Amino acid sequence: MATPRLSSFRSPRPFGLAGLFRRRPPRDVWDRVRRLPGPSAVRRSVAAASGPGIPGSDHYCLELLRKRDYESYLCSLLFPAECRSSVSALRAFNVELAQVKDSVSEKAIGLMRMQFWRKAVEDIYRNNPPHQPVAAELWKAVKRHNLTKRWLMRIIDEREKNLDDKAYRSIQELENYAENTQSSLLYLTLEVLGVKDLHADHAASHIGKAQGIVTCLRATPYHGSRRKVFLPMDVCVQHGVSQEDFLRRNHDKNVRDVIYDIASQAHLHLKHALVTSLNRCRCLVLTLRGDCFRSFPTNLFSSLQGEVLPQKRSCGGVSRLPSDGYSRGLFKENPASGF
Repeated sequence: MATPRLSSFRSPRPFGLAGLFRRRPPRDVWDRVRRLPGPSAVRRSVAAASGPGIPGSDHYCLELLRKRDYESYLCSLLFPAECRSSVSALRAFNVELAQVKDSVSEKAIGLMRMQFWRKAVEDIYRNNPPHQPVAAELWKAVKRHNLTKRWLMRIIDEREKNLDDKAYRSIQELENYAENTQSSLLYLTLEVLGVKDLHADHAASHIGKAQGIVTCLRATPYHGSRRKVFLPMDVCVQHGVSQEDFLRRNHDKNVRDVIYDIASQAHLHLKHALVTSLNRCRCLVLTLRGDCFRSFPTNLFSSLQGEVLPQKRSCGGVSRLPSDGYSRGLFKENPASGF
């Protein structure tokens, strides 16, 4: 049996700084420290990796969608396996930008966060993404599908303009916002799927506008709880409705008419998109989340009105008035998180 060393019977080391500095580091510790990569090398290694830049970044994007934009989470699961992670990255990028407005107390802080994402996109196209899960997944999507940088920058620019808490002056201004955000996301989704067709882009534009208008309506109770109203002012003025009417949750006919006119504009865009997709490419509506919108008009109006209407599977006309827009079944805690 081997004789134990005497060093194993040494007295315990004293505590405190004196004991810390009396300890002798291993002989090769400095050699190991010199071999560690510096900050620039670590940053380059993320961009150079052929696999995931950050472990678990794909799961992070899915969880972000599941918590903040559940509809996009469900739709992302229906995409082909080879496109699913890229679509999730795009939607997670949209959520990161959308929640800036509600998560900051000052506009200057929001501008700083927007500047971070603007620089992140620039670095992604320089093959040097920041060490952030959504940015890492977005970089992989850009490399995999050669996504157009203009659409990403367009989303950032439009959301930066929207940091001011001001109502839309007209329905056209709301449509422009939806075009620059939701439609741009759909253009990128088409690129992920390898679809290059002018008619597909035209349908994506209409679907994005319809989706943006609907989300604005869905967010009305949430914004009202924060003493804010973002519905188009021209429609409200036309029917003699003030912002205070929505804050007080009035149930007047004029309020219902405002909701009806705004929802009808979304219905019109959806109708144009369906006609385009059915004539040119039948699978486009399902590809661009249009299947979620196919029963949108009656679903929206029945939810707003609190009644059960016949579910039509076509773009039939709107035959009944919606009500005030405060039905609990239609709204989440923050439906604007993905808008």
